[in-house]
Amino acid sequence: MRRERITDLALWALICAPVVLRAVADGGGEWWRPVAGSMVLGAAVGLSRGRPLTALLLALALGLSVTPRLWSPEYATALAVFGCLAGRRTALARPALHAFAGTAAVGLLITLAARLDLRTWLVQLSTLAFAVMVPWLLGRYVRQYAQLVDTGWLLAGRLEREQGVAADRARLLERARIAGDMHDSLGHDLSLIAVRAAALEVDPSLSGQQQGAAGELRAAAGEATARLRDIIGVLRESDVAAPASPPGETVAEQVDRARRSGMDVALSGDGTAGGLAPMTVRAVHRTVQESLTNAARHAPGAPVEVRLVQSDSALTVTVTSAAGPAGLPPGPPAESGRAGAVELPGGTGGGTGLVGLDERIRLAGGVLRHGPLPGGGFDVCATLPRAPGAAPLAIPGASPSSAQELARARQQVRRRLKQAIWVPLAATAALGVLIGAVGLAARYGTVLDRARYDLVRVGDPAGPVGARLPGHAMGGAPGGAPPAPAGQNCRYYRTGPFTELPAYRVCFRGGTVASKAVVR
Repeated sequence: MRRERITDLALWALICAPVVLRAVADGGGEWWRPVAGSMVLGAAVGLSRGRPLTALLLALALGLSVTPRLWSPEYATALAVFGCLAGRRTALARPALHAFAGTAAVGLLITLAARLDLRTWLVQLSTLAFAVMVPWLLGRYVRQYAQLVDTGWLLAGRLEREQGVAADRARLLERARIAGDMHDSLGHDLSLIAVRAAALEVDPSLSGQQQGAAGELRAAAGEATARLRDIIGVLRESDVAAPASPPGETVAEQVDRARRSGMDVALSGDGTAGGLAPMTVRAVHRTVQESLTNAARHAPGAPVEVRLVQSDSALTVTVTSAAGPAGLPPGPPAESGRAGAVELPGGTGGGTGLVGLDERIRLAGGVLRHGPLPGGGFDVCATLPRAPGAAPLAIPGASPSSAQELARARQQVRRRLKQAIWVPLAATAALGVLIGAVGLAARYGTVLDRARYDLVRVGDPAGPVGARLPGHAMGGAPGGAPPAPAGQNCRYYRTGPFTELPAYRVCFRGGTVASKAVVR
């Protein structure tokens, strides 16, 4: 915050310096004007961080208050600075474009209300384009470059985290392998100890006390072997390799077991599902088990239907559960763990059952679809190939790689950099066309034909004569014209759109036409 305050004070001093210097050059003049301008600039600096477009509009209002042309030496620096800050600190470009269009419209209204020449508005547009929009585009480019750098650092951090996760997973897998090796080696040694203890237990040369100690040693070795098998079995359960041998339970037997547990389950189709690949049989068993477990947990008492539809190439397993009696539809369930770990009804799950089920079906070459039903309930549908050796499907919804995201960010920055180059060029071309069109219209608007000039008589009232003359006159006497008569207000009109001389001169004094002449 302290650094921001110092930066804002330095910025305020920078943009107020031209205002003070201009006031000193003018000999003081109306001192309240530079004081009020400095105060408004200070408010704009205070708003430039939270509301940069508001700060820019304040600077534009100060410029228009000095001159309708918008260009003034004392506020030119402020326009450029606040334009750049608006591009740097504004996320969207559309509000700034609306502000520029509104400023141009207000400037046109001021020009028309003050009955000024349209060239004043053209100067205002030129100032808006080059003193405000070009710095704004520069600020936009700086913002996009900073976003690209931030994106690069974020992707680098993400890669580091992903590498850390991969390293942790590799370490865990290695520990699981070490545990498996330990199980194999220690299990073998403990089995040998149990065998030798059993031999000592029946050795007739030992006393009864020694044989009892050998029996205790044999029992302890057996218990240690069983505990080691249980612990290492849990560790091996988390490995990615699934057992390829199918379970001995068919779908019909699963449904019967669930029905004996108290569930309202109906089976349609052939519950044997024979002639399938071992991996497919395992996936079918896991699908039915996971779905029945979730239905028993999240919709107890609700009817469940298991459907098996077989064709020559695929097998479809669909498990549909209705809403529970309490009226609570089963949402995405906190599913059970791996196959064989749940006994219906009930069970405990870790909330990743459907994720693991989807992975198992994908590895078997199938597709899993699941979701809530419109009328309440939940539906799980797995389609599996019948042919053995089906290739695993690609992982759906894989997020783009970091390299792709970085390439997309670079492409976006390059596109906006092109905008920062082409937009000023297009604006300059459009402004040139507009200036040419307005200039051409101004030339045609100051042409006075000979017949109307002849109708003007010296001594005629100025009102009727002014109505017959063109609405606009030349900005002043054309170059090389003789001086106007003293004490007369003279207007000059072209004889052709692209000629300066000869020109018609009509002079007024006291509300009447004082003189007229063809200036050569």
